[in-house]
Amino acid sequence: MEPLAVGRVIGEVVDIFSPSVRMNVTYSTKQVANGHELMPPTIMAKPRVEIGGDDMRTAYTLIMTDPDAPSPSDPYLREHLHWMVTDIPGTTDVSFGKEIVDYESPKPVIGIHRYVFILFKQRGRQTVRPPSSRDHFNTRRFSEENGLGLPVAAVYFNAQRETAARRR
Repeated sequence: MEPLAVGRVIGEVVDIFSPSVRMNVTYSTKQVANGHELMPPTIMAKPRVEIGGDDMRTAYTLIMTDPDAPSPSDPYLREHLHWMVTDIPGTTDVSFGKEIVDYESPKPVIGIHRYVFILFKQRGRQTVRPPSSRDHFNTRRFSEENGLGLPVAAVYFNAQRETAARRR
C-alpha cells in the first residue's frame, strides 16, 4: 500500500483500499513494480495482466490510466484512460476479458508520468459500461457509476519521453 500512497496514486486516483487480489502486470519480460521506470519502447504493446482471486465465476475490470496528462506540472486532462478490460474471470488473465477501450501506448511528452493499473471486482458479468471519453476520465466516478466499489489491486510505473541521450 505504501508505494501507492508515496506515489500519490492513493489520493489523486483512488481512495485508500485493502488489496485483496493478486495482479501481475508484465511488459514482455519486465514486471511492473510500483514507482519503477519503464522505457517507451518496452510499453508499446499491451502487457500481459494475470489476475488472482479464487473463482473463475468472479468478474473483474482492469483500468489503465495516466493521472499526469498532458504534463505532471499541469495535468489538466487528468486522467487519461489508456486501456479498459471488463468481465475478466478470476484466476485468469486479461485475454479472457472484454476489451471495451483499446490499449493506447503511453507517449509521455513532458515530464515523468505515472501509469496506473487498477483492478476492481464487478458485481456480475456485463455490468460495466464503457466511458464516453479517454480524456478527463475519473476512476472514482467511473467506479461509483458502475457499482465497482474500492479497488482490489493496483500497481503503477513511471515513464518519460525517450531522448537520444537516454537511449545510449
